[in-house]
Amino acid sequence: MLLADMHVKPGEPWEYCPREALRRVLKVLKDEFNLEVNAGFENEFYLLREQEGQWVPFDSTPYCSTLAFDAASPILHEIVGALQSLGIPVEQLHAEAGKGQYELALGHAVCTHAADNLVFTREVIKAVARKHGLLATFVPKYTLYDIGSGSHVHLSLWQNGVNVFMGSSGTNRHGMSKVGEEFMAGVLHHLPAVLAFTAPLPNSYDRIQPDTWSGAYKCWGKENREAPLRAACPPGIPNGTFSNFEIKAFDGCANPYLGLAAIIAAGIDGLRSHLILPDPIDTNPSSLDGELQRLPKSLSESLECLQKDDMFKDLINEKLLVAVKGVRKAEIDFYSKNKDAYRQLIHRY
Repeated sequence: MLLADMHVKPGEPWEYCPREALRRVLKVLKDEFNLEVNAGFENEFYLLREQEGQWVPFDSTPYCSTLAFDAASPILHEIVGALQSLGIPVEQLHAEAGKGQYELALGHAVCTHAADNLVFTREVIKAVARKHGLLATFVPKYTLYDIGSGSHVHLSLWQNGVNVFMGSSGTNRHGMSKVGEEFMAGVLHHLPAVLAFTAPLPNSYDRIQPDTWSGAYKCWGKENREAPLRAACPPGIPNGTFSNFEIKAFDGCANPYLGLAAIIAAGIDGLRSHLILPDPIDTNPSSLDGELQRLPKSLSESLECLQKDDMFKDLINEKLLVAVKGVRKAEIDFYSKNKDAYRQLIHRY
């Protein structure tokens, strides 16, 4: 399998190329602020087996169970081995909360490489599962009766090889640098519209619900896993300091190049406008329902937010933006007329 750039002719990128869209916003970030973005994705997926014409969970053991590893050991070892042979770093692998659900976290890399790594990872997981007679799916809610699957992404800002998202003693607010806060504030400000890129199907919004660690309210928090934006302090980072932030409202149906392009465009606007973050939410946001803005509950709502948000016209090619909106409208129309069609998504994603 090869990844390629789409060109009209040699040296002239096609204006609808998703990889080129990501490169464009990264160039703006570099040219204006001398910043680069590193990204690391978490991949949640289900392993399903066919039984009497139906696809059912491969396993039903509980969250982080060693039994789940025993059951899937040959498959998981083969997946990790294949990714390592491709030079893709695997940081963590564990059984997730759903029946037959697993999570594989990748190491962070320069944004364009991180997106490439995600594409290869999805292909490897699906191919190895198929080899073992199983079906791997990244669909946000393959069934409405179990926990959803996300593709959470962690982002950090780098300058001359140094992580500049983190704050330094006595000069930081919220444990992050000024540029880190402004960038993250831009993402939070534009998050309702960003969802049209990172949660691109009607099924995506069956996953983004309160009390499911998917981030249903417009807020951020420090290590708050119910917030859509989580400032993260991994092991080895001084307490109270944050090295990256996680976006939970990103799923396995999203094009990673377009999703990252939209997020970075929002961050650039935060830097240009010197936005600041509101106070963090350190409790379950659903307990503050009525005080916090709910993120879009449907693709129709996120598309409406995108249509009202003029910022993206400046940073994302306008023709590409028109195409994205057109595809989202078509998805909304199709799934509104075919209520059970989401069941077939397992064969696409």
